[in-house]
Amino acid sequence: MAESNQQAVGADVSVFSAGARQYALSVLVVVYTFNFIDRQILSILLEPIKQDLGLSDTQLGLLTGFAFALFYATLGIPIARLADKSNRRNLIALALTIWSGMTALSGLAQNFWHLLLARIGVGVGEAGCSPPAHSMIADYFPAEKRATALGIYSLGIPVGILFGFIAGGWLNEFFGWRVAFFVVGVPGLLLALLVRFSLREPPRGMAEGRVDEGVQPTIKETFNFLWAKKAFRHLAFGGALTAFVGYGVVTWMPSFLIRSHGMDTGDAGTYLGLILGIPGGIGIALGGWCADRYGARDTRWYLWIVSVALLAGVPFSVGIYLSETAWMSLLFLMLPVALGNFYQATTFSQTQGLVSLRMRAVAAAVLLFILNIIGLGAGPQAVGIVSDLLSDSYGQESLRYSLLIFSFVNVWAAYHYYVAGKYLKQDLEQE
Repeated sequence: MAESNQQAVGADVSVFSAGARQYALSVLVVVYTFNFIDRQILSILLEPIKQDLGLSDTQLGLLTGFAFALFYATLGIPIARLADKSNRRNLIALALTIWSGMTALSGLAQNFWHLLLARIGVGVGEAGCSPPAHSMIADYFPAEKRATALGIYSLGIPVGILFGFIAGGWLNEFFGWRVAFFVVGVPGLLLALLVRFSLREPPRGMAEGRVDEGVQPTIKETFNFLWAKKAFRHLAFGGALTAFVGYGVVTWMPSFLIRSHGMDTGDAGTYLGLILGIPGGIGIALGGWCADRYGARDTRWYLWIVSVALLAGVPFSVGIYLSETAWMSLLFLMLPVALGNFYQATTFSQTQGLVSLRMRAVAAAVLLFILNIIGLGAGPQAVGIVSDLLSDSYGQESLRYSLLIFSFVNVWAAYHYYVAGKYLKQDLEQE
């Protein structure tokens, strides 16, 4: 049986040419771009929705945080288990259909509860995107190219935010926030057809010439396997804290610029979209490249590079919130955005390297669960709660100081990446 499996892998490798692999990666990047357009467009629309529906910052934090993250992160694990034993491409196509449809339906919301249900739907759909995509990429690309490939895939984050912010900001200016949801949601339905009928499912273990033994561990076995590795525990918590800061910034920065500096949604969306998109994209790609380059010489630097980047960005983060003008805030924002994205590619890449073939999608889902419950769930929610708590003392400026307080969490995150790097080599060898 092992021999026949190996022959099957070898036969399929010739079918997946370099061009085919690059095409597959390109399509997955576009899918992930739509993932973040639909996820983050709400951020640029928070202020008009707040005024139209009469919501508090705590309610807005729930819509952008736990309402999405709880279902997104929790359902990601059973969906990932399904991906580890079934066709990953078909799962991604179905997930894309669901979240795109629910994004469009968000434009019909008449109150907080309607919008809450729509956001839950978006979270349910998006749960089926990244775990199977990470698993496919790990089979398309060998270990020495995997961080770079996952870094390219992760470019969907800044590109999605760029288009979501710019399109959402100006669509709101001209047509209102409801139309913005329709315009960004509907194209995803067409993209789902492209995924279903143009991508090919790679054989498991193809990139490494490893034989798929066909035995799938349970979710509990995969979690226990990962949790037994000190490197994973620390990189997961470090990534969660980094995401906590990052999602807080992405969610609330438009409102900060509107409240503290008097910008409108069009200008805020344009400038933030360009900064989060271009320096953010550079940070993801550069982080993956640096990890592959320096980690190849010393395994510890796969994760230590993240520690250095996070610490370097903290002083500039303080400048964002203490600047007196919008232009200075935006200038200070560029470097922390780039450096704060260094963790993306190498965190997911090292997790894929720590596990066996039939654990990969579930391993990605376990990591995403930790990142998203703490980062995507708690980050925006915590900023909103503290902003409301500070409103009696600081009024319109309460959001400024809430964001400032949480910017220092990256120091804590840097510590965990440093510790994770120390244990990484021995944990990789134990796989």
